[in-house]
Amino acid sequence: MSEKRRFAMTPFMWLCFMGGLAIFSSTMSKNPALPLFIKSLNVPERTLGFIAAASTVTGIVVSIPAGILSDSWGRRRVILLSVIVFATAPFFYLLVTQPGQLVLVRVYHGLATAILGPVALAAVADTFQKGRGERMAWYSSATMVGRFLAPSVGGLLIMGQDFRWVYLGCGVAGVLALVAATRVSDPRRESRGATSAAETATQPRRPRRTLGQAWADTRHELLLLAANRGILVTSLMDAALYFAFGAVETFLPLYMVRLGFSAREIGPVFTAQVVVTALTKPLMGRLSDRLGRKVFIVAGLLLAALVVVFLPWTRQWVLLAVLTSLFGLSVAVVTASTSALVSDLS
Repeated sequence: MSEKRRFAMTPFMWLCFMGGLAIFSSTMSKNPALPLFIKSLNVPERTLGFIAAASTVTGIVVSIPAGILSDSWGRRRVILLSVIVFATAPFFYLLVTQPGQLVLVRVYHGLATAILGPVALAAVADTFQKGRGERMAWYSSATMVGRFLAPSVGGLLIMGQDFRWVYLGCGVAGVLALVAATRVSDPRRESRGATSAAETATQPRRPRRTLGQAWADTRHELLLLAANRGILVTSLMDAALYFAFGAVETFLPLYMVRLGFSAREIGPVFTAQVVVTALTKPLMGRLSDRLGRKVFIVAGLLLAALVVVFLPWTRQWVLLAVLTSLFGLSVAVVTASTSALVSDLS
């Protein structure tokens, strides 16, 4: 086997590389840049949150239809569609001069993460029957690397009130993600490559669902979820945590600017938060397996509430970093348990 062949990138490796770059680009466009950019457009703080939430609303509306479309149209095509948005959306920020324009750009940019998130994981799940959990973990880790690098790099690229460099950086990362996506020809070939011809011939080929079938299945599943009180309550607790998460992500940068900190000092605070979440989430999931889900959910929500209460009274950078790290810990505690609890209840 030649050296070139031995170290060739597989389709799955390209998928992970693409996911890391895409999430890096998306996260850097909003944290800590977005609230500071919105403020530079002279938007009142009481309406700033509505602009910041534009992409999130898009995600709520688009995620399920994106998954349904990928069932009938194919994962790779839908992934390519999302990465095209990742590659083009950052350059539209350079043209923004008014708040209304920024809302439109954020709605368009929100399509990318709304589509990629569920479809990429579905592609991994569909492709690998053996080692599926490990492959999904590797993909999640790749995106996490992009997520925790983005705030610090983004902070370094913000020059006072000049946000051009940070969005150019987002654009470069998005274009590289698109290049990587074109190399994801068909991840199923990688899985089939390790399967013998006899095994391949005996494996049933799962037909793709039509759009009509997919919509009917989704309606049925939503009705089942609506009738399950435990899942609904757990989802509401998850939503409460992310409500606080969105508030911290949007308004903490403005608070730190008011205290006299620069964007370069703000970015690492959010990097610390993401790193703590990534490092502690597996442990929190293991502990919730042993000690029970509900106690961890309640404890995580209480910790998040305490952090949010103390943040406005804190003025030292070190203490702000500690508090945001504790908030990252609360995210790990709650989300590791809520995801597992929903799985248990299902």
